[in-house]
This record gives sequence, C-alpha cells and structure tokens, in this order.
Amino acid sequence: MTATKYYAMTGLFTGAVVWGLVWYPYRVLERAGVGGALASFLTYAVALGLGMALYFRYRRGSQRIAPILLWIGLTAGWANLAYVLAVIHGDVMRVMLLFYLAPLWTVIFSWLLLNERLQWVGYGVILLSLAGALVMLWPAARGLPLPRNDAEWFGLSAGMAFALSNVLARRAEHSGIIAKSVSIFLGVVLVSAIPLAVRSGTLATLPQLAPATWLLLAGVGVTVFAVTLAVQFGISRTPANRAIVIFLFELVVAAVSAYALEGERMTMREWLGGIMIVAASLLSGRIEAERASG
Repeated sequence: MTATKYYAMTGLFTGAVVWGLVWYPYRVLERAGVGGALASFLTYAVALGLGMALYFRYRRGSQRIAPILLWIGLTAGWANLAYVLAVIHGDVMRVMLLFYLAPLWTVIFSWLLLNERLQWVGYGVILLSLAGALVMLWPAARGLPLPRNDAEWFGLSAGMAFALSNVLARRAEHSGIIAKSVSIFLGVVLVSAIPLAVRSGTLATLPQLAPATWLLLAGVGVTVFAVTLAVQFGISRTPANRAIVIFLFELVVAAVSAYALEGERMTMREWLGGIMIVAASLLSGRIEAERASG
C-alpha cells in the first residue's frame, strides 16, 4: 500500500469514527444551554474561519470557487444541521439508519438530475433500502411506516440532502478539496443562521456560557474542520466501493457509543432493518465502482 492510499484510508476511517461519536458533544452542548442550531452555527463558523485561512493561503487554479459549490454547500448545510438536530433529540441508531438511506436517494437523484439509467444494482439498492426502512419503522402508532418524531424526520431529510449534495458534487469534481470543504462549512453556517434569525434572543445566551462550554465549541469546530478535509482527501483517492465499507464503520461506533454513554439499545426489528439498509449501502458501492470503471 502506497503512502497516499494509506493516508486516504486513514482519513476515511477517522471520519467514520468522528461522525459516529460527534453526536455526544452536541448533546453535551445542548444540556449546557447551546441548542442544536446555535451549536452548528458556532462550530462550523470556527471551521469556516480555518477553512478560509487555508483557502487563501494555498489557493490555486484547481481551488477555484465554482457556482455549483453554492448549491453543494446549501444542501450539505441542511444535511449537517438536520443530522445534529436529529442525534440531539432522537435515538442515535434509528436516526443514523434513516440517514443511511442516502444510497436510495442517490440512485433516485442520479436518475432525475443526471439521467443515469437504472440497472439491476440500482433497483436492488432501492428495494433493499425500502425494505429495511419498512422493517425498522413498522408497526407505527399511526399504522404507516413513517418516522415517529421530529428527530427521525430530521435524520431522514439529512440523508436526502447528503445524497443530493453528493450528486451535485459530481459536477464539481474539478474543484479542489479545500474549496469543497469551505463550501460545506459556509453552507452549514448559512442554513443554521436561519432558525437563529427567526428565534430572537438566542444569541443572548452566549455571554452566560461557561469557559468549558466555549472550549468544547472550539474543539468541535476544529475537529469538524480537520475531519472534513481528511474525508474529502480520502474520497478523492479511494475507490467508492471501498470508501462505503469504511464509512459503514460509523454505524458500529455509533451503536457502541450510544449504548455505553446513553444506554440506548436497538430492538431485534431495528437490527434486521439496519442490516438490510447496510446491505443496500454495500450494494450501492458496486454502482460507484461500475461508474468509475466506465
């Protein structure tokens, strides 16, 4: 294994671990009086500041800001904000599994926006994802296999927005890692600012925060900045089918940490639905591999 491949896989693995654990510091911030939208705004503002400094320090022709990066940033912005809101208020693993329906939405968005024809693998991803969601969500209180609360709706919409941002990113493949990362940071800041603007008085709580809370906010912001760059580096240098396998380790980290830190457990039905959703994610890696080889 070359050094580049090693660093790329390390970046992806680190991203899976961090995103499998990041729900907990956001919950700690919520309990300290920093709500999800405000926490997202502040942590990604830190990441944006670091990203802009890096961009102006190392910008080259390959780091140009393409107009489509704005749309990528806004969709990724909602994905990140909705994910934070979901893991703060919902059951971590149910939220994560709903988020991991992203391959289903990727297949659909690729068909709608990029005119990619559905092959048998694409139909397999759709069927497995839907079957997994049905098993996990049914029976529901209202008789329909739908998310049962706002947190789960946030998790589902986060996966949809994440998939849309990835489909749009294919049109921006010539933009550099730093430019893509900055667009994501900016998108989260802009999207998070909307509920803060609607809810007056939210920022008034800032002077009352303890120094430890400010330190945690800064630490999460720096971590988000570093891991986003690491993941972008890894994605650009690792075959998609292998990257998906590494990313799925996030679910393992989330399951273990949710049990150890909050005592959350999954039912047998949720395990079965989760296995089907994971299988759909693995199957989607074949689509990406065929696309890369084609």
